[in-house]
Amino acid sequence: MKLFRTYILSMFFCLIGFLSPSQNRAEQESKAEVYFNIRGSVYDKSSRDPYSNVKIYVNGGKYTTTSFDGRFTIKAKIGDELIISHDEFETIYHTIASNERIDIKVLDDDETYSRRSKNNAATQRFNQMIDSADTYLKKDAAKSIKFVGDALNVNVSINQSAEAHELLGDIYMYWKQHDLAISEYKISLQNVETPSAKLKLSKAYLNNGDYQTSISSYENIDEKELSNYQKTELHEGIGDANLQAKNTSKAISAYEKGLKIANKHLIAPKITDLNSKIAQAYNVKGDKVKAKDFFDNSLDLAAKENKKRSVEEKIKVAEFNSENRDYESEIVLRKQALEDIEDIEKDSIIPNESPLTSQKQNYKIGNALILQNRNDDAIPFLEESRKEADEKGDLVVGKDATRKLSEALIKSGDTEEGLAMIENYENIVDELYAKKEQEISQAARFSRNLAIQQNRITALESDRALSRSTYELTQERNKRQQLIIYSLIGGLVLLLITGFLMYKYIKQQRLANNLLALKSLRSQMNPHFIFNALNSVNSFIATNDERTANKYLSDFSHLMRSVLENSEEDFIPLKKEIELLDLYTKLEHFRFQDKFDYSIDVDQQVDVDEFQIPPMLLQPYIENAVWHGLRYKIEKGHLNIAIRPKAKDEITITITDDGIGRVRSKALKTDNQKKQNSKGMNNIKKRVAILNEMYKDKVDVIIEDFQDIEDVGTKVVVTLKKD
Repeated sequence: MKLFRTYILSMFFCLIGFLSPSQNRAEQESKAEVYFNIRGSVYDKSSRDPYSNVKIYVNGGKYTTTSFDGRFTIKAKIGDELIISHDEFETIYHTIASNERIDIKVLDDDETYSRRSKNNAATQRFNQMIDSADTYLKKDAAKSIKFVGDALNVNVSINQSAEAHELLGDIYMYWKQHDLAISEYKISLQNVETPSAKLKLSKAYLNNGDYQTSISSYENIDEKELSNYQKTELHEGIGDANLQAKNTSKAISAYEKGLKIANKHLIAPKITDLNSKIAQAYNVKGDKVKAKDFFDNSLDLAAKENKKRSVEEKIKVAEFNSENRDYESEIVLRKQALEDIEDIEKDSIIPNESPLTSQKQNYKIGNALILQNRNDDAIPFLEESRKEADEKGDLVVGKDATRKLSEALIKSGDTEEGLAMIENYENIVDELYAKKEQEISQAARFSRNLAIQQNRITALESDRALSRSTYELTQERNKRQQLIIYSLIGGLVLLLITGFLMYKYIKQQRLANNLLALKSLRSQMNPHFIFNALNSVNSFIATNDERTANKYLSDFSHLMRSVLENSEEDFIPLKKEIELLDLYTKLEHFRFQDKFDYSIDVDQQVDVDEFQIPPMLLQPYIENAVWHGLRYKIEKGHLNIAIRPKAKDEITITITDDGIGRVRSKALKTDNQKKQNSKGMNNIKKRVAILNEMYKDKVDVIIEDFQDIEDVGTKVVVTLKKD
């Protein structure tokens, strides 16, 4: 070998792309600031030996190094300049033109620049499939997973298997399947331990809500094996996990360590992010002054990055100001954000799910003005929010803006138009629920597609393990016959483990489907209750004086706030449910004082703090008793709610009324009323069935006639078990 060896670097680029349905769309996306995972490797041309610790920089501030096998992955966007640096060869500069794999081969001085050679068909096939999976990662989860499966179907090495499973974890992370992401990162680390997979596994635990495991996972990572950028990610992750676990002081300490590293190595994006997160942590801690100082820093730093990052930070600080009732500062920032959003939307489309949409900002400005009792000023912003939400199909913001606009109009004295807005609100809610049902159906299809692709990969891995086991047994058969038995046992254990994992996955999917169904049923019951209550309010306003109506509305708003606070819970304390029932029955009695009296009787032996009950379970029965039983009674009736102990860990809640009864009530109903009542009762039955499946027969409901006279009334007995 020559004393002074000169290395000529040749870069071979192989773009694996797929045509999109529209060429114009592809051109628009290429102009947008879309970040790609740029994958590549650095190795010797002749010996194929990898180069480790090669420094890979992006001019935007991101930084990484090659691993022991010469591989690297770094995020970059079109137009970024990639800088590849090592002591043994000259620094290379390359401008990113697309999502491409980069292979860097170190050549002797008699070698010349040439295209990437097809020296290994299997490796090339694997790389093509991995690049394709990465391309579809954010577009089509099932397709991306299928490409990973195709990559694993090649005769892969341990390193390639680790890379494939790490990418599979990335796919599940993006699509919020965090439990599956955890499994894939673990498999990747079982093949090869890499710093990136360790960091991602820790973050997956965090996103899955397992904060203590996330903290332990982060703290077990050896900081010496990380690049400077990864070190900032490590401390940022520790901070995020501690903040979620309510360890605010530890979170701030971790963020400050990450910020110190970011400042030292000029990692601009992380400097901005960590200033913002320190501010948020101080805000949680209650130190508003320090929080404001760090938010001021993050605002200045974000303004130097790009317009989108600047808008994101303005909105974060606006939320901080809103929380601290500094509505004027909030409004100023949101108005600035609106101007920037208008510029951003000229070059790219902002999805409705993003907090950066103009309809959300106009709604927030209107809300801040209402909180200052500037209802007339709020109306134009809320109307603009409704208009934009309608144009962009954003039903969620449209619903909220319509509700707030109704509130502002009524407070401004325009009661008629405000009540008309309530009708619009009801229509939007109906449309939103139809859309939510479609989304639930799509989510179920999405889960099934993921399950099909995941099962395929599991089967491939099982087949690979079994094939490898069979091959080894064949080779060693004449030497060590006993190994056959051990290998067969190993194969059987592997199949059992695979079966267990599949059973566990199916069980998780079933639980997820139950949770989705519960959420859907709750989302249907809340508006049903709200609409009926609003009809009561509307009728009462039309027939009573303003002062009484205001008192009624005040109690009604208190009830609404409590109901909405509990709407996401499967169970709430019985004491809280009794308070809500008392308030609701009080409101109904306020309207129908001449029709019935009521009483709520709780036995002293019942500890209402120890029992949990599904929210809004009892209200529909009380509503039916008033509206379909007592309301039609000639003489004044009575409604009674009695809570009695039944056994040691079991109570009964009995709702009785001496109204006209179910048979006579049904005869008086219109077809539409029958349909609505049936739908409400069916929802309750479905909720009870799902909850009993999840919590082992916790709730039982029996409905029967109350007495044997003309007004037979109705008796509902709910049996509730303690956890």
